[in-house]
Amino acid sequence: MPPCAAQPTARGTTKLYDSGGASGRFPGMPRPLNFGVLGCARIVRRALIGAFQQAPGARLAAIASRDGAAARAWADEFAIPTAHGSYEALLADREIDAVYVPLPNELHLPWTVAAAQAGKHVLCEKPLALDARQAQSMVDACHQRGVLLMEAFMWRHHPRVAHARKMLADGLLGELRLVTMDFSFDIDRGDWRLDPRHGGGSLSDLGCYGINAARLFNGAEPVEVVARAARYQTGVDMTLSMLLRFPGDRMALLDSSFECPYRNRLEIVGTKGAISFPGGVLPRGQTELIVRSGGGEETIHFPATDQYAAQIECFCASVAAGRLVDPAEDGLANMKALDAVRHAMIDRSC
Repeated sequence: MPPCAAQPTARGTTKLYDSGGASGRFPGMPRPLNFGVLGCARIVRRALIGAFQQAPGARLAAIASRDGAAARAWADEFAIPTAHGSYEALLADREIDAVYVPLPNELHLPWTVAAAQAGKHVLCEKPLALDARQAQSMVDACHQRGVLLMEAFMWRHHPRVAHARKMLADGLLGELRLVTMDFSFDIDRGDWRLDPRHGGGSLSDLGCYGINAARLFNGAEPVEVVARAARYQTGVDMTLSMLLRFPGDRMALLDSSFECPYRNRLEIVGTKGAISFPGGVLPRGQTELIVRSGGGEETIHFPATDQYAAQIECFCASVAAGRLVDPAEDGLANMKALDAVRHAMIDRSC
C-alpha cells in the first residue's frame, strides 16, 4: 500500500493525504546507509542528490570522478563529506556501504562487479546492462559476495503505482487486457545515447520503461514479442514500436523515440475500466490517477512525492531485510525482455 490514506471528498474525486513521507513505508530500519556515487552524471545533479537528502535511510557520504577536481567541486557544492579522484578509491573506502552507478551503459557491468567484490551493495541505473548475459554476470557477482543489486527504475516507487496495483489486484478494472505507453523526446544528435558503443538507442533509454511497466502490471514475463525500428545513422534504434503478448493474451503496446516531440503517457486497461497516469513515469509535483469505469471518471490525487527518494528508501529497506523488497527487482528479467525486443527488431521498407 502507498504511504497515504484515501478519503472520499466530492463525488467522482478522491483526495489522498500523506501519512509520513517516504520513510513511513519502511519503519524500523537500522542506521542510515553510507552511499558513494560513481561519477558526476547529469542524473545525479538533476535528481539523486536531492533524493539522498530527503531519504532518512541514506546518507550521501562520498562522490568519485576520474577527474579529481570535478569530484572535489561537486563535494563542495553539495556538502558531500568525501571526494575521491578515482572509482577504485571510492570502492576501497571502508565508510561506504553502498554505491549508486549512473555511468554509461557499457560501464554498468565492470563497476557493479567491482563494487560487489569490494563488499558494496549496488543501486545501478537502468538499463542494468547491455544485454541479459551481462546482467546475469552482475547478479551472480552480487549474489556470490552477499550484496544486493537493484535496478534504478524510480517510477515503480511512486505511491500512485502501488495504489494502481492494488486497484488492479482487487478486480476494480476487471481482467487486465492492455498496457500502453509512449515515451519520446528529440535528442541532441551529439548525445552519447546515439552511440552503439555505449549501448545507445531509444529502447535502452526510453522503451525500457514501457517494458518494465508492462511486466510489473502483468506480474509476468512476455511470451511473444513483435518490434520494428527506424535507425539512426550510427545504427541505434531511433524510433521503435513494440507489441508484447503476456500469458492470458494480455497485450502491451509500447513505443519510444529520440526524434519525436516529448510524450510520456502510461495507461492500463481492463475489461471493466482503465487507469491513466498523467506524466507517465515522470510525474511532477502533485499528481493523480485518472480512473474510468462504468461510464464515469474519478480522479485520485496524490501529494508531491520524490520518487527517487522513495526508490532509495526501498533500497535501504531491502539491505536491512537482506532481500529485495517489492517493488524492487534486480533487473535481469527486464534485460531478458529487452533482448527479446532487440531480437525481434526488423527494418523493412514498404
